[in-house]
Parts: sequence; structure tokens; C-alpha cells
Amino acid sequence: MKSTFLTAAALGLAPLSLVLWGSAALAQTAAEPAEPAAAAAPEYSIDSALAVVDGVTLTLGELIAIRRELPDQYQALPDEVLFNGIVEQMIDEMLLAQAARAAGLERRPAIALNLLNQQRATLADAYLRQAVAARVTQEAVEARYRERYLDAEPTPEVRAGHILVETEETAIELKAQLDAGADFALLAAEHGTDGTVTQGGDLGWFAHADMVPEFADAAFAMEPGTISAPVRTAFGWHLIRLDERRDRDPPAIDEVREELMGELIQQAQVAVVEELRMQSAIVMPEPPLPPRSIREDAMLEAAE
Repeated sequence: MKSTFLTAAALGLAPLSLVLWGSAALAQTAAEPAEPAAAAAPEYSIDSALAVVDGVTLTLGELIAIRRELPDQYQALPDEVLFNGIVEQMIDEMLLAQAARAAGLERRPAIALNLLNQQRATLADAYLRQAVAARVTQEAVEARYRERYLDAEPTPEVRAGHILVETEETAIELKAQLDAGADFALLAAEHGTDGTVTQGGDLGWFAHADMVPEFADAAFAMEPGTISAPVRTAFGWHLIRLDERRDRDPPAIDEVREELMGELIQQAQVAVVEELRMQSAIVMPEPPLPPRSIREDAMLEAAE
């Protein structure tokens, strides 16, 4: 985790905590095409000075690096507000950092180790973003879509209704009425105990996996136009009316693109780290340090 001093007071927003090791940021990296080049080169560069604080230059590149990692609520601010607010806060941060160096704080073990951890996390995040973006391409998303929806066996669906009651006796009585010609929707509205009563018991279309096994097994074993014997589930006793059967149409790729990309990003993250582990020599000390050593804050304090 990387944090920043930004107080956000000048921006009118809550304090920031920039988490760089997240799939959301990686998803954005993988999904968004590169921005087109500007028609005319700007009259500034990443080395352009924004301020000089006691001889140390604050550059536009530093400002951009901070801005690009901000959450969406900051990105939506007007450029002038965002620019001025971050510059002022970075100047404050520079003043405090210079005061910390003058006081020798960077030589304290706890601070030096925090700087080391932040540098490692920033480099790790940069490499992971780059490696994942190279793997999670639009072609990879389309290939996953074909595999998942177009080349796979279609998913059978049924459309059915049910009357849910509390006891088997009630279910048997209602089944006799249905066999004698009673209207299913009217009985569902009168006797049903779940939220489908306002729809006459209609459950709409569903796949086998959408329902509890006992209900799904009974429904998918039926023929359209028939009503089942009482079926027991954890919810009570059901009388099922099967209306239609069909194969589920695959969704449009845009409907599932985000979901597929999330899966690919997660898999790519795991694969990248596993590959690096396989290529590297990792030696753990024997005997290992005890887990309780992670709580030894006093060791850092004693070293200062």
C-alpha cells in the first residue's frame, strides 16, 4: 500500500489512501486504449518546474504521477482546482520532508524500512500492471467469450410456475383441485406463501443451477403443460407447473465483457507471480522465525 501526505483540505475531499495493488487499476490499464497524441506538442515537459522549494524543484512530472493515481472523485474535479490543490499540498509535503531530513529522520530504521517497502511496492505494482496488460487484451477477452458462450454446450432453461405451501396435506388438496380443472394462477394467488403470489406463481425462465436441487430436478424432468406431484424443499411443499423449454441465448459480449476481463486479470496476476516464483531461488531460514516476531515493535524503537 502506498499512502500520500495529501490532506485534501484544499480539494474539499476526504484524505487519500492510494492502493496501487488492485485489480481495478489493472483493469483500467488493460481496458483503455492509449490516448491519441495531441495535435500540437505542448510548451512544457515533465521536467517543467512548478515551484522551487529551498533549492529543490517540484516538476510537472511529479504532479502528473500523483494525479493519475487519484480516485475518480478527484479526477472529476476541474483542472484548476486539482492543479492548484495538489501543487500547494506537494509544497507542504516538500517542506516537511526537507525538515525531516534536516532532523535526521530518514536514518531512523522504521522510516528507512518504510521507504524501502514503498519503493518495492511501487516497482512491483508497475511490473504487475505491465505484465497483466500484455496478457489481458481485447483478443483474450473475445477468446474467453467464445470459449465460455459460443463454443460451449447451450444451457437448457425452463419457464415454470409454482404454488408453495407449508404442508404436504395442503399441497395434495391443491393438486386434486388442479387435476379437476382449477386455475393454477388463482390457487397460487390464494394459497401461495412466497413472493410469486402476485404473479400467479410464475417463476419466469431459469436454468437448473438457478434453483435448489430438489426443485430443479423435478422441474427439468417434467413435460411442458404438466403439473407435478408435491415436491419438498427446505422452503416447503411445491406444486410445479412446467410451461416451456428452450436453450438459453448467449449474452452479447458487451454484457459480460467486464466480468470476463475481471476473471482474466485475476488469473493473469496469479500466473505472473507464480512464474516469477518458479524462475527464482527463494530460501527460507531454518528454523523459521516465530510468527510472534511480527509484533516486535520494540525492536525498531530500540534501534532508533
